[in-house]
Amino acid sequence: MNWLITGGCGFIGRALIARLLDEGGNRVRVLDNLSGGTRADLGAVAPVSDPRDVQDWSAPLMLMEGDIRDADMARGACTGAEVVVHLAANTGVAPSVADPRSDCETNVMGTLNMLEGCRDAGSGRFVFASSGAPLGVQTPPLNEEMAPHPASPYGASKLSGEGYCSAYYHCFGVETVVLRFGNVYGEGSGHKQSVVAKFIKQAMQGETLELYGDGTQTRDFIHISDLVEAIVRATRIPGIGGETFQIASAQETTVRELTDALIAALEAEGVKRPDTCFGEKRNGDVMRNYSNTSKAQTHLGWQASVPLQDGLRRTIRYFIETPAA
Repeated sequence: MNWLITGGCGFIGRALIARLLDEGGNRVRVLDNLSGGTRADLGAVAPVSDPRDVQDWSAPLMLMEGDIRDADMARGACTGAEVVVHLAANTGVAPSVADPRSDCETNVMGTLNMLEGCRDAGSGRFVFASSGAPLGVQTPPLNEEMAPHPASPYGASKLSGEGYCSAYYHCFGVETVVLRFGNVYGEGSGHKQSVVAKFIKQAMQGETLELYGDGTQTRDFIHISDLVEAIVRATRIPGIGGETFQIASAQETTVRELTDALIAALEAEGVKRPDTCFGEKRNGDVMRNYSNTSKAQTHLGWQASVPLQDGLRRTIRYFIETPAA
């Protein structure tokens, strides 16, 4: 199949691409503005070619350097794609609080451009990477039937993307599937600033780990291999157009518990125990966040399988073995 992956130079994209190329028979085109990953990062997965034109799907892995905010670029990238996986986004609460307009332009207009490109190209499936942020402040576990109450501009922009996916399914027949990712971690996350990758890098550099607030806020941490499996299933299982799925571990973990587990894993891998401290609570953060994944189990035949401690050990080994990560 011909796969278009936006943001494919990033952490999740590269893991997905590695899976697809290992399967054989897939051709992958990446649309990326190189803000969260580089051509060299992508080249570490497989040799990268430049397409001659928008009709060119001759190589297993090709990179189109461009921005999803460019409607013409989005339309051209979708040409010939049978599956579109839309990962490119402004990610995280803090950047959206600092610059809500930029967050909106990327996550709302960028998603609209990709849906339009998918509609014009007649692509068979459009998978949208969302998160728990559209639901905002809720009493977890989060589920797909909850009314959204976003607590940050990021959550609002992702909610808008989910809404456009629903509209394009019902109005235009685009087979959209929304996946609300938990907190993703794992091998290949060297450029990420999320808590697991950041804490590992800081610990290896002998720095103090700062927990925001009192560390009792909870998250749902999912290993990259489990996430990639969910994405692949969402592109292939029939009859799920217009649906939304929570994709997470279904386990509630406080940031303090994560930090304790991470420190234990670091010490087990020979890294000196880091100091910890507490900082100010961040604006827009929700206190509790974990998911009920029973819908994904029923309709995708999927559930997370990598325990947190195992995933942390694998991630730490990656950082130790890849010093430039």
